[in-house]
Amino acid sequence: MAALLRRQPMNRLIISKLVHSTSTSARASNRAFSAVSANSVQRLTPKIRQFVEENAKLCQPDNIHVCDGSEEENTALVNQLLNIGMLKKLPKYENCYIARTDPADVARVESKTYICTSDKRETVPILKEGIDQQLGNWMSISEMETELGKRFPGCMKGRTMYVIPFSMGPVGSPLSKIGIQLTDSAYVVASMRIMTRMGQNVLEQLGQDDFVKCLHSVGQPLPLKSASKYAWPCNPAATIVSHFPDRNMIASFGSGYGGNSLLGKKCFALRIASSIAKREGWLAEHMLILGITNPKGVKKYFAAAFPSACGKTNLAMMLPSLPGWKIECVGDDIAWMKFDSEGRLRAINPEAGFFGVAPGTSMATNPNAMKTIERNTIFTNVAETSDGGFYWEGLEDQISDNTECIDWLGNKWNRSMNTKAAHPNSRFCTPSRQCPIMDPDWESTTGVPIDAILFGGRRPITVPLVYESFSWQHGIFVGASMRSEATAAAEHKGKEVMHDPFAMRPFLGYNFGHYLDHWLSMQDKPNAKMPKIFHVNWFRKRDNEFLWPGFGENSRVLEWIFRRTDGEDIAEARPIGYVPKANSINTDGLQGVDMNELMSTPRDEWLQETIDVENYFEEQVADDLPVFIKQELDNLRVRLH
Repeated sequence: MAALLRRQPMNRLIISKLVHSTSTSARASNRAFSAVSANSVQRLTPKIRQFVEENAKLCQPDNIHVCDGSEEENTALVNQLLNIGMLKKLPKYENCYIARTDPADVARVESKTYICTSDKRETVPILKEGIDQQLGNWMSISEMETELGKRFPGCMKGRTMYVIPFSMGPVGSPLSKIGIQLTDSAYVVASMRIMTRMGQNVLEQLGQDDFVKCLHSVGQPLPLKSASKYAWPCNPAATIVSHFPDRNMIASFGSGYGGNSLLGKKCFALRIASSIAKREGWLAEHMLILGITNPKGVKKYFAAAFPSACGKTNLAMMLPSLPGWKIECVGDDIAWMKFDSEGRLRAINPEAGFFGVAPGTSMATNPNAMKTIERNTIFTNVAETSDGGFYWEGLEDQISDNTECIDWLGNKWNRSMNTKAAHPNSRFCTPSRQCPIMDPDWESTTGVPIDAILFGGRRPITVPLVYESFSWQHGIFVGASMRSEATAAAEHKGKEVMHDPFAMRPFLGYNFGHYLDHWLSMQDKPNAKMPKIFHVNWFRKRDNEFLWPGFGENSRVLEWIFRRTDGEDIAEARPIGYVPKANSINTDGLQGVDMNELMSTPRDEWLQETIDVENYFEEQVADDLPVFIKQELDNLRVRLH
């Protein structure tokens, strides 16, 4: 398999203006697409051409199309998807479409996602016998090559191989990286055009340089062996997502869902990028980036790590409740951060779009997101209203009890029914530039300077609304100790509180113990001005009711953090870190909020926390746990006693 992926020459390659057709609708879509299928593999640089030709020989597509990212090309692709039923237009909105997946292909497949290295310990700690690995899945290179060799040969027969040149980060930025994705999914092409900077200008920027190699197939060559009731090709039984850090290569098979098929996203921007970042001395993190400006016009930038579906997008696009404060969005999901020559940590958002969780998003919770998605958006697994709009749980006030909808499974639905209209992990894929509060510097090639880093998750008990770490080293311990209720973004079903260190548990590209050492090494950068580190928890409960209103009111917590980055004396030391002094968080206008309980740090619960965290570290990080993390845990236990 490795030889096929890297070296074998191609005997014969068909580059056609027409996509192979197996049905009348496909032939119609092919005619629509032919007008923009003139790009030639022969015009590519030798490195890219070799990558394309080797994998075309392996996957055996009928045709190859090099994507230029043009509007004309996108229109043709969308028309093709409409003709075969993978997309349906939502006429209520401008250039918006809905896709419904196979019900077996609705989320990231963490259990089938692997990092492949020659030495297992490069990827994961070596655990005691009988302990299940939670901080990454490893498979040897040879084993994975065997698995891929069972899947990829001939997988694109009857289909077109699309060649997608894309930049993660602004084109030309020294912080950006370029990838080439090969895929047989037009849905992936249309989505990658939204989520990345994609097209001819990327090829021009790349020149003769190296790139991250991305290979993807839905795993359903044509003609299909058996008919499917879903207009969504996938092969769940054979799905596998593999990463080869030493080769800067990703190979994903069998899934069309964005988290598994848009390889620029989690696969490249976190798993592969974190390995590159370790080699090159920077950070690739599962973090939003926001700009916050106080009433005096002073602006700072914060990065924040939360597990999926824990409010990253809502925070990044917040409409502050505090008068005079302004939030602007740089990114809602991923941050690449590097110290500049003056010792400032600077961050870019490597993405160009939002791939947000739809349920729960509304004008009440995130009005800026709602304004963003009104045009040029692809919705996946949401419901469709009879008037051509979208619907999901959280938009109940938008429709009447009798409004007829088509749910995410394609069935008739109305609010009187007990089923969900939209899948809990249904998504919107929308261009960042449409967000009304995008930061003026969101595409700055030098990045924005980070003043504070926030960690957080869904913690119903124990963890206060906000606290600050004692130091950079202690802040790394805080990030390593993160826990949160499981979400619908992956296969996990329930409300179990899971360890999710740095919100990177599913996205680590290398051994977590080495990752912690890499974070600590950041303080050794010349003239390093280290951001302060905080932990927030919007989700504390009493009697199953949230104690904090959240959403726009979270600006009150950000104000306190803003002031702490200026060194204001508004915090008091407790065993877990610095917490707000009484009345230091602005609660003007808030009714019925028990700040004492929100800020409480019950000693018995925190002692149990140290036991849980210690057990987790011993089980999951084992001998690779850095000494400084052990010291911080011991120090916390001493302070609690």
